[in-house]
Amino acid sequence: MEKKYLAKIIAKDTQGLQLISAICFKAEIKPTEIKFLQKNKIFLLSMLRFRRETKDTDVKINSICKFEFVDTVKSKNIDQTDKNLVLKLMNIDLLKNKNNYEISLIFSNNTYISLSTEIIEVTLEDQNKDILND
Repeated sequence: MEKKYLAKIIAKDTQGLQLISAICFKAEIKPTEIKFLQKNKIFLLSMLRFRRETKDTDVKINSICKFEFVDTVKSKNIDQTDKNLVLKLMNIDLLKNKNNYEISLIFSNNTYISLSTEIIEVTLEDQNKDILND
């Protein structure tokens, strides 16, 4: 029997962020599951992602992606009032802009969220057991 484990990946540079981006490719995210804790400078994404790091690539798992030291958040083309909307994460991009970084969460259908931060500090952590894909 294959051992079950919960992944936790911490990214502090471009390579780490690219790894999280690859693992989260096509993760499903509901806008109601996106939170920006402005006082704490924390941006949270709750997602249902495919378990790409094992052979069971058709298995989904709930994960939280936490971005720390976030100063501002901007979104484009996301209808936050649509309770049935599900975003598909296609890529996490990183740009250096003077002293800051801009992390772009790019979704399908020309939607995105842009995070402005001084430091790259991103954690991807699995939350529970696998969910079999029907």
